[in-house]
Amino acid sequence: MAVNFNRWSRNNYVLVPAILYNGNRYPSIGNGYNPDYPKEMYYNPKVPLTISNDPRLAIEKNRASVVELQTGNAATPAMCFFAPASGKSLVLLTDQCSQYGNHGLTITENKEQTQSSFIVTAPAMRQTAPGFGDFHRSGDKAPDWKAGDSLTLHLRLFVINTTGIPELLMFFMQHRKDITGKNQPRSWLPMSYYAGLATTITSNNFREFPAGSYYLPENSKDFQLGWVSGMMNTYPMLALNNKKERERVGRELDFVINKLQGKSGYFYGGITADGAIRPEKMNPAFPAVQAMVRKNSDALLWLIKHLLLFKAQGFQKMIKPEWEAAAQKLARAFVNTWEKNGQFGQYIVPETGEIAVFNSTAGAIAPAGLALASGYFHNPRFLKVAEASANYYYNRDVVQQGLTGGDCGDISMDANSESAFGFLESLMALYSYTGDKSWLKKAEVTAALAATWTLSYDAVFPPQSQIGKLGSHMAGAVWASIQNKHAAPGICTASGDYLFKLYRATSNPLYADLIGDIQHAQAEAVNIPPVHITTNNLTGSSMERIQPSDAEGKDAIGNFINTRNSWTETNGVLMALELPGIYAQTDTKKVQVFDHVEARIIKTGKAGVTLAITNKTKYTASVAIFAETSNQAQTPLSYTAFVNWPKVTIEPGKVTKVDIDNAGKLRPAF
Repeated sequence: MAVNFNRWSRNNYVLVPAILYNGNRYPSIGNGYNPDYPKEMYYNPKVPLTISNDPRLAIEKNRASVVELQTGNAATPAMCFFAPASGKSLVLLTDQCSQYGNHGLTITENKEQTQSSFIVTAPAMRQTAPGFGDFHRSGDKAPDWKAGDSLTLHLRLFVINTTGIPELLMFFMQHRKDITGKNQPRSWLPMSYYAGLATTITSNNFREFPAGSYYLPENSKDFQLGWVSGMMNTYPMLALNNKKERERVGRELDFVINKLQGKSGYFYGGITADGAIRPEKMNPAFPAVQAMVRKNSDALLWLIKHLLLFKAQGFQKMIKPEWEAAAQKLARAFVNTWEKNGQFGQYIVPETGEIAVFNSTAGAIAPAGLALASGYFHNPRFLKVAEASANYYYNRDVVQQGLTGGDCGDISMDANSESAFGFLESLMALYSYTGDKSWLKKAEVTAALAATWTLSYDAVFPPQSQIGKLGSHMAGAVWASIQNKHAAPGICTASGDYLFKLYRATSNPLYADLIGDIQHAQAEAVNIPPVHITTNNLTGSSMERIQPSDAEGKDAIGNFINTRNSWTETNGVLMALELPGIYAQTDTKKVQVFDHVEARIIKTGKAGVTLAITNKTKYTASVAIFAETSNQAQTPLSYTAFVNWPKVTIEPGKVTKVDIDNAGKLRPAF
């Protein structure tokens, strides 16, 4: 089935969720995973957004294009575009597959770039399949049709009036499940039970090396700051609120600040166990050691979050002046970079503070860190730069290009999910610290962009694959980037509590649905032998691969990797920590469940409500309940609110009843 467009323009914004953003019409480099940057990309303020060898429409004029995909490449089986000249947007939705396999999604553009076709085929028949920054022969085979054979394609085509990319993204989020239908998340692993397993893994991975003492953020002995859980997996350990782990967290903060902060205030991105600094994205022509802006953004946000949690737990006396000084120095480094360059860039030199590689949305989380720092240190200059940089990213990247990207250490400037979710963190932080609802509007658009990266349906996997045998429901798996064509359990690396905060502020159930899907998909990847084996590793472990595509070969579809990743475990614990298991509004009688239990109101009255909570899993559930009124929901939620959420224990197969008064206080119901 083809939809042809005879008044096409290369200026149209083209979207295939999780693999094509703005048509990927950008300069590309390399022919494989994580290509090196050429010399001309360094210290060049005019460097264009540059991607790896990904599927793309031609950046050159007078050149025809063909983008050949299959539905397994997309977070939602869809092809979309916005045409600025006509003010129209098109959204074409389909389902995943027929009895002959996944459908094909093909976009063609003629040499003059005045005509295009969006084509859905059953099955996919591609010459080549995209890999991780390269292409390989697809191996697609046409079916042998017999007399009487038939198939049905399910399609839905929308043509709507839009003024820009944000309206298309918002419309897409509203309708992305229209064809595939409402997914059915499985509730089998209570968040509290999982958190106990994962924090045990982290606790057992605390090590002392010549470089310092820290929880291992990787499977090696070396340390990476931020991104994949360095000085982030410490946060749930601090939240355990016990003396041993609290002291360990303090020792890691000492190590990070003493060994990794450069003269400019920026941090180096990593260090070996023996104490050698780990440089990042280097080029022989430029020997100055570089570090990721993303890692520094994470460092600022999480350092302040740790300080806030120490205070919320009543241990503010443990906060060392050196920790606060390091956080202020890092915040000032971001301010200095912004005031000098009008951007944060992608890679910086911690010794001097210079931007080594410009462009990208690598600093997506920096406005959040600056907003928190402004509140903690009462410094309006930090907030001013947070607002200016967030507006810059929103207008340049989200509004004008319909993407964010480049904040991942193993890609080029490719569009990716982490920057979209990270930028949403920043927008909600600005709403929290300013109360300005214009940030909520921007957050809603960015949440819609983030939704394009999230598997919107329970994909069909090969029955012989690991996921197929487990019968896992993977709606909510988060795709990595247009280069790294796989999904993963959870957001790298965050709880996604900003989606809950956005739901709470707007009452839009789509945001609760999105974070609920993400949480349940994360649980599907957790290794719980002998009933649910995924990693063949530690009990409670998980890894970064949920693979609906054939980017790694057809045999990889639906199979996990026999390893573990700290960041996927960390984001699961963060969800258990920063998301309430049950959210209730006592006046509107609204109940939203995120944990793996069921809850319903069985009694209402002027004094509050009574909930019946059912635990159908095999494990004891300790469920955090956050209750308030709709009026209270208009006040932004603090970053340590979870410390005060009461918990209710429900044994396997049991029902517990609880009264919740209008002040949010709980007591057993009889």
